[in-house]
Amino acid sequence: MKKLLFAAYNLDLGGIETSLVTLTNYLLEHGYDITLVLEKKEGVFLDKISPNIKIIEYAPANDKNILIRKFKNIIKRFKFIKQYKNKFDFSASFATYSIPASFVARTCSKNNALWGHADYLILYNNNEKQMKDFFNERKVTKFKKIIFVSEEGKNSFIKVFPKLKDKVTVCNNLINDKRIINKSEEEIKDIKKENVVTFLNVGRHDERQKKLTRIIDAAEQLKKDSKKFRIVFIGDGPDNKMYKDMVKEKNLEDKIVFLGRKKNPYPYYRISDCVVLSSDYEGYPVVFLESFILNKPIITTDVSDYEQIEGRGIVVKKEEKELYKAMKDFIETGYTITKKFDANEYNKNIFNTLKEIIKE
Repeated sequence: MKKLLFAAYNLDLGGIETSLVTLTNYLLEHGYDITLVLEKKEGVFLDKISPNIKIIEYAPANDKNILIRKFKNIIKRFKFIKQYKNKFDFSASFATYSIPASFVARTCSKNNALWGHADYLILYNNNEKQMKDFFNERKVTKFKKIIFVSEEGKNSFIKVFPKLKDKVTVCNNLINDKRIINKSEEEIKDIKKENVVTFLNVGRHDERQKKLTRIIDAAEQLKKDSKKFRIVFIGDGPDNKMYKDMVKEKNLEDKIVFLGRKKNPYPYYRISDCVVLSSDYEGYPVVFLESFILNKPIITTDVSDYEQIEGRGIVVKKEEKELYKAMKDFIETGYTITKKFDANEYNKNIFNTLKEIIKE
């Protein structure tokens, strides 16, 4: 039985964390021995990890005194290296942003990988120096493999790091379709299905990436057009208050509902008619897969992997007026899904890719 290790920050609510839980549980079910290393052993998804997965906490010291902090971290690193050096058949830093996760993955196996969950060139506004600094700080050249969840992320990385081209591959996120379907049947009490077109957005409230102002501006125009609709926002984040203030200023409180973070967002798909994604960039949008599985059409900006929307929704440019037009058309004429999603085939293809990645 091959021993695999994945390192991350924690298991709180988020796309990376959702993907990590699905990935580790799936690999466990398919005969691998799994260990998870977290900077913080916390988060709403902790109880979703199989009890047969070992969880280790590796948290750097955070003393205010720099010398004390450095000394403690040297000791911690030494102890970790002594205990886990090359003890695994494969190891991966799954939370790209975590520097400790990078150290853990490089320590635990020579057969290691760094996972990338975004198009980092777009993330850094095409500033190649900032992108280089980010990856060099994580010792990217010392990884045997570099995995991206989308072609866009891979291509941007190769543009900035052409010498690492042969190390880079794409592996989309796995999806637990049975769990999503089962969880979607749970009863919810904070909102009910109504006889009005309901749009749903699920994600972090972060304007730099998610651009939820596009949805709010589109809603203002739809209201001026006397269209009947409502928009449900599931999520939280640094710009949550800004969005709520904006909705209040535009007198849209009768059209837009904020329900906060939800451990189980899937019942809200059930009571919705269409999912809306307004982002400037994504890694591989998990919301795509969730929409496909729950048979909900999606309106999305042209983020990574938008090609998969064909027959399942509408793709628009990253502009408020384009989003508005698509939402207006949906209210007036609806949308019929013509391309069904086969989750088993999808996961099978990804698992084959994972086996190649894991293989020494």
